[in-house]
Amino acid sequence: MKDVCLRRRPHPAVIGLFMVFCLSASVEAREITDMFGRHFTLSDHPRKVYSASPPDTWLLYAIDSTMLAGLNLPIREQDKRYLHKHMLRLPLVGGTFGEASTPNKEMLLRLNPELVVVSNDETTLSLKVNQGMMMLNRPVLEMTLARPSDYPGAFLRMGRILGREERVKKLSDYCRKTLDRAAAFSRGIPADKRVSVYYAEGVDGLTTECDESRHNELVRLAGGVNVHRCKARNLFGMEKVTLEQALIYNPDVILAMDRGFYRRVWKDPRWRRVRAVREGRVYLIPDQPLNWFDRPPTFMRFIGLKWVMKRLYPKEYSVDIVREAREFYRLFLGVEVPDGEMRKIISGSP
Repeated sequence: MKDVCLRRRPHPAVIGLFMVFCLSASVEAREITDMFGRHFTLSDHPRKVYSASPPDTWLLYAIDSTMLAGLNLPIREQDKRYLHKHMLRLPLVGGTFGEASTPNKEMLLRLNPELVVVSNDETTLSLKVNQGMMMLNRPVLEMTLARPSDYPGAFLRMGRILGREERVKKLSDYCRKTLDRAAAFSRGIPADKRVSVYYAEGVDGLTTECDESRHNELVRLAGGVNVHRCKARNLFGMEKVTLEQALIYNPDVILAMDRGFYRRVWKDPRWRRVRAVREGRVYLIPDQPLNWFDRPPTFMRFIGLKWVMKRLYPKEYSVDIVREAREFYRLFLGVEVPDGEMRKIISGSP
């Protein structure tokens, strides 16, 4: 049968995924051109893929966990229950995250993955790591997952590359519908009724993100107003504020990243001067097996978006968040979580 070569333009959601597909109905491989312009033959159904970026790694996990070649970060004991057993046997290779982390090159050479996926976040560290991937003599592809809006297209493109089209359509559809419904919900909230939100990071709750930061984008998507208005110094974020600033902000809701801070904030007389604390509207962000909100910013943000809408507007957003979360875990993680267990995850109970 005659081969058909298709040149695909990069989708806006997957900047840098520059490829040329040469497809044949009679063979089980295709020719691709990677981000460095190198030509490779890639299996139609790769079974060993490494990503240097946690968000990209977890996107690959949702598509097919068994094809992952290595971990970026250790898996916490409490998270193992919600992950495929294959993940528990993988070597810790490292990756690009934080401000100084890099993969273990020697281990990567031993693993010899069929395909490498890297982040296109354009930081100096990422650019350095991405260039270093040339040593593997394997195709290296860039992918952008900075915003939730990147995910529908990213799932479809990676599924096409990896030969998992049927699987990724379900994932992409879920992400797209979630964003569409959140946008419609947010548009219906009058400006004078929007809830003000402070995102509390760190053990003291005095680290946060600027209002336009991708690290707290769920607040905006959910129809909330981030109280910390500023221009981020860099993509990493983690802006320091003072308690006096937090008191001046006086938010309606506090979303807490750190469990220790969440436990202490109720007893601290200084924080009790903040409206959110006085009115009992401080919420610990769920984090099993991954954080629902940020760090790392993964596909978990799609159930996280529903959780944020429910926390900000419990009367207006009339969904059963436990049922929604159980369905999400079933689709994206492939696990069944009992009703009572999911309630504990959502509430942050140990």
